[in-house]
Amino acid sequence: MTAAKVPVLRVEGLGVSYGALTALDDVSWSVAAGELLGIIGPNGAGKSSCYDAVTAMAPHRGSVFLDGADVTAVPAHRLPERGLKRAFQQNAFFHELTVLDNMLAVMHEAAGTGLLASTLAPLRAARRRRAATADAVATLERFGVGAEYHHRMPTAIPYGTQRMLSVALAHGSSARALLLDEPGAGLGGADMERLVRLLRSLKDHGLALVVIEHHMDLIMAVADRIVVLDQGRCIASGTPREVQKDPAVLEAYLGRAA
Repeated sequence: MTAAKVPVLRVEGLGVSYGALTALDDVSWSVAAGELLGIIGPNGAGKSSCYDAVTAMAPHRGSVFLDGADVTAVPAHRLPERGLKRAFQQNAFFHELTVLDNMLAVMHEAAGTGLLASTLAPLRAARRRRAATADAVATLERFGVGAEYHHRMPTAIPYGTQRMLSVALAHGSSARALLLDEPGAGLGGADMERLVRLLRSLKDHGLALVVIEHHMDLIMAVADRIVVLDQGRCIASGTPREVQKDPAVLEAYLGRAA
């Protein structure tokens, strides 16, 4: 990262312990607007624990800063409104709602009017609903979820499109920093190419992205920098080219000495 780039999300000295087990130990990194930071490592390296710490979903040591403000003590349910959002490994939908209504649900502040407003100012409420629907449609299409899927249930659309929908729902309408956990899981071929294009587009629009991923071709293609975890500690960081050549990475992650 160049000196001109100010971190949107910065973590310092993160640590997570479960009883006597140390899952994460003194991990620090940062990511700027328009940048994608990859986090890789063997199974059990501490990647998910790192996300749990950043998003206040696990008791932890260390500090988390968002746009320069210390959000370490902010509870998990208040972080999204500040712009720190996360998508999980498994697709997460409101299964009883259509794809479009799922998108409207996560953009509810724009769509919501309340009973009193709807009763006293129905035309205004209808206009807000139309505007919110237009925004939701545009967001879905931006994330690669075409109009032909908007009125279907999420489980009735192709798996690759479900993955795009999961990213769209996690992003919502106001993400500053977005943490994705294995967005390429189960994807291949054209779906993987769609994901690569989406991630590059999100970077181009100034989003700060952090991506845990096991697909090395994917992360090497889209990451600006990579952090490598092993046994809860950061063993290497740098550009994809630098990380690929690091002896510690070759030994710990690839299982062979340099």
